[in-house]
Amino acid sequence: MSSLILYIYKAALNILYFSGLYKLAAPITRGRGVIFTLHQVSDQPLDEFSPNSILTVTPDFLEQTIKTVLEEGYEIISLKEMTEREEGGAGQKPFAVFTFDDGYVDNKDVALKIFEKYDIPIAIYVVSEYSSHQGELWWLALEEIIRQNDSVKNPYMEGQVLPTRTTAQKYRAFDKIYWPMRHSNQHHQRITIRSLAEENDYDIDQLTRKLIMDWDQLKEINNSPLVTLGAHTKSHFALSRLTSAEAKSQVTEGLLKMEKELGEQAEHFSYPYGSRQCAGPRDFDLLKNLGMKTAVTTRKGVIYDAHDDHQTALPRVSLNGDYQHQKYLKVFMSGLPFRLYNFWNRLDVK
Repeated sequence: MSSLILYIYKAALNILYFSGLYKLAAPITRGRGVIFTLHQVSDQPLDEFSPNSILTVTPDFLEQTIKTVLEEGYEIISLKEMTEREEGGAGQKPFAVFTFDDGYVDNKDVALKIFEKYDIPIAIYVVSEYSSHQGELWWLALEEIIRQNDSVKNPYMEGQVLPTRTTAQKYRAFDKIYWPMRHSNQHHQRITIRSLAEENDYDIDQLTRKLIMDWDQLKEINNSPLVTLGAHTKSHFALSRLTSAEAKSQVTEGLLKMEKELGEQAEHFSYPYGSRQCAGPRDFDLLKNLGMKTAVTTRKGVIYDAHDDHQTALPRVSLNGDYQHQKYLKVFMSGLPFRLYNFWNRLDVK
C-alpha cells in the first residue's frame, strides 16, 4: 500500500473512531464475531528498509489487543468452538479467534507464551514444505537481496539494473520486482526468486530454516490444548492461479504431509495470500468437497449469520503492522469499515 493510500485510509478510520460512528454502528455491523490474521510477532527494531513490516506486530501490541478484545466483551475461542457456536450460538457473547499464517518460529517462542499467559487458544496454519525447510519465502528473500546489495537486476525487464544504495531506491526496486512476482505464474515465481538469489549469492534456503517451525517444533506445540494446527497448502501457491488439478494437489499434498508428520488430519485451512485474486469460488468449493470444517481468506470482514453457509470462504481482520493502535482495532472490530468497503454487503464470497 502506498504511503498516500495508507494516509487516506488511516484518516478515514480516525474519522470513524473520533466521531463515534463505529460505536453507533456496531450493534448492526459487528456481526457474530471476528477472526484475526497475524503472521510474525517480534520486538526487534525495524530496519529503515522494511517493506514486509505489515506482516509483523510487537508482543506489546498483541498482548494489548487481547486485553482490548476481552474488555470489549468478546470471548476468545478456538476454531472448533467457533464452528460449534455457528451451528446454534444465539444469545452468546461475540467471539474472537486468533490465527497465524505460515508457521513462524516466533509464533511458538513469543506469541504462544502470551496466549498461555491468558489461557486462550491460538490457531497456526502450516505450509508443509516450509516446515520441511524447503520452498521459498520469496517476499522475504526479495527484501533481503535488495537490502544487502547496491544494485539488483530487474528479472522482469531485460537489461534493467535497479540502483539500491539508498532506502528510497530500495523501496522503488522492491515495488518494481515484488508486484510482477506476486502476480506471476506460481511456478515461474519460484524459479525467478531462486535465480535472483543465486545471482546475488544469497542462500534462500536458510530463510525457512531460520524462520519457520520444523515438524518437531510443531509436534511440541500441538500437544498444547490451546493450539490448533491448520493447513496452508504444500508450497504457499495462490490457488486461483493454478489449474484445478494443481490446486487440488497443493491442498491434498499439504494435508497428507501434515497427517503423516503430526498423526492427525487437519480440519481447518487458510488460503495463501487469501485475497479475491488468489482464492475464489472454485477454491471455496474445493475445500468444502475435501471436508474442511473452515477455510479462511484475507478478504476483509467480520463473521455474520450468513457465513454459516460459506464456512470455506470466511473473512478475517488483519492485525497489520501499519495499524498497531487500539483505536484502529476497535473500529475494525465494529465491522463498519468493511461494510462500507463492501457496499453494505455482509458477504464477500464471489
